[in-house]
Amino acid sequence: MVFSHVNAASRYARGVIAGKVSACKWVKAACLRHLGDLEKQKLQSFPYRFDKPKAEDVCRFIETLRHIKGEWAGTPICLQPWQKFILCCVFGWVSKADGLRRFRTCYIEVPRKNAKSTISSAVGLYMLTADEEDGAEVYSAATTRDQAKIIFCDAQQMARKAPRLCENFGVQVNAHNINVLATASKFEALSADSSTLDGLNVHCGLIDELHAHKTRDVYDVIETATGSRRQPLLWTITTAGSNRAGICYEVRTYLVKVLNSVLRAWAENPYKLEGGFAEDETFFGVIHTIDDDDDWTTATAWKKANPNYGVSVKADDMARKCAKAMQLPSAVNNFLTKHLNVWVNADTSWMDMRAWDACADSSLCAEDFTGQSCIIGLDLASKVDLAAKVDLFWRDVKSGTGKTERHYYAFGRYYLPEEAAEDGRNSQYSGWVRDGRIVATPGATTDFAYIKEDLRDDRSRFEIDEVPFDPWQANQLAGELITEGFTMVEMRPTVQNFSEPMKELERLVLSGLFHHDGDPVLGWMVSNVVCHTDAKDNIYPRKERPENKIDGVVALVMALGRAIVNDGSGESVYEKRGVLAF
Repeated sequence: MVFSHVNAASRYARGVIAGKVSACKWVKAACLRHLGDLEKQKLQSFPYRFDKPKAEDVCRFIETLRHIKGEWAGTPICLQPWQKFILCCVFGWVSKADGLRRFRTCYIEVPRKNAKSTISSAVGLYMLTADEEDGAEVYSAATTRDQAKIIFCDAQQMARKAPRLCENFGVQVNAHNINVLATASKFEALSADSSTLDGLNVHCGLIDELHAHKTRDVYDVIETATGSRRQPLLWTITTAGSNRAGICYEVRTYLVKVLNSVLRAWAENPYKLEGGFAEDETFFGVIHTIDDDDDWTTATAWKKANPNYGVSVKADDMARKCAKAMQLPSAVNNFLTKHLNVWVNADTSWMDMRAWDACADSSLCAEDFTGQSCIIGLDLASKVDLAAKVDLFWRDVKSGTGKTERHYYAFGRYYLPEEAAEDGRNSQYSGWVRDGRIVATPGATTDFAYIKEDLRDDRSRFEIDEVPFDPWQANQLAGELITEGFTMVEMRPTVQNFSEPMKELERLVLSGLFHHDGDPVLGWMVSNVVCHTDAKDNIYPRKERPENKIDGVVALVMALGRAIVNDGSGESVYEKRGVLAF
């Protein structure tokens, strides 16, 4: 048997590692993982092997199907090397013990126009007909039925244009499902507004544009409904988005940890490792995007992020959209997200999130600053919602040029009523509670006694100069803390108070003078901040949607505002500009 597709997948992986194929660090990590496993399969202790016939079979099957849209409509699908790599990995790796598929979850993040729906529809047809599963239930799933029907309808048209496929497998293409009566198998569209979410027995779940899912309901239903299958597959394919509190970013974050483990073991790794580590032999994923130091305005970056560049992604179209983004700041985020697969913040950006992520240092911990001065910002917001406490430290560090620069270090802690943490409004709240990032206080309202106790603990370890706070919801607590000897500074959330420290925080981040421990809650909140500029060039933190919390940013900005007022210069930043702070 000639394994032309398998060989093409291997050439692609080797080309990526050798630098012959332009790719970001996450693609390199996925390729390193595959090539490394090909070597490890020779070890008796490694539980998996690469089954070339199975990998070849899925690629051959898909290339019997035809395109149903655009300039290639009616012509056979011709898989690109990057697609062969993904398919061969997902379907080729099996357990040595029973020959069943190794990877049960697949997460693919790729920009628009890279044939996401086409490959997903084809995978759905393969899982329905050729995966040797009796009673296979294949679902294309989304939050709305219209979105779910995109993959399903494409699969319908592919099947109708493949009479030999239908004849060989006994496929019937109906208005609302595709079925194989001989094996009692079916392929349907499934949405969150459907009445059939319960009682599923999923063999393959296809989830398109996961970034658009506002809740985790559909993903969780599909994932939990695969339990009784021998070798189920949860296939997720999406572009990047802006909701860092959603299920998509949660799954992506987990994949980053898995790929980080691969990069950490790579002797020649040139990349900074951010985001933690995880080992999961059943989770496959790849992220096609640009690297942190890439210039997004260049064709080199476009090619790196778009594996179908020059095929379905046209150079002239990219150039046109990039030129628009360069002229209209409001179009930058859309270009970065949809065409370069960069996760951004809200639709009108404030913080450069890649610069923010570059400030992460997972080795940092508050205990490193025992005995040192700090300012603690408090934003208590509402008793039924998130409250935030951010401890801000600083150190004067001499650079390589001999210049002394002040570096800032922030550590956040957040508080939420237990009922709010469990009601599903934010899919990551419960995980952040388990990680200790959020303190879930008993009941339906935030118990400020927990915050008071944490402040007392801070005082036992650090020299607390001040505790700036927003007086809304906080006057009683502030009074109690004053009687305990804390220096409480009322800082109302006004443009005058917030504009300068916001600008200073942005400068510190871009200059690498700000540091955090990779706090995912604070990172999410920073990504939610929308920056509005008034006629006097003042800025103020806002959010676009109620669920996009920014309390940690408010607390951080208050702390930084007081830090730069008290920087020891004898004259505050505000006084230098003729602006009253309070």
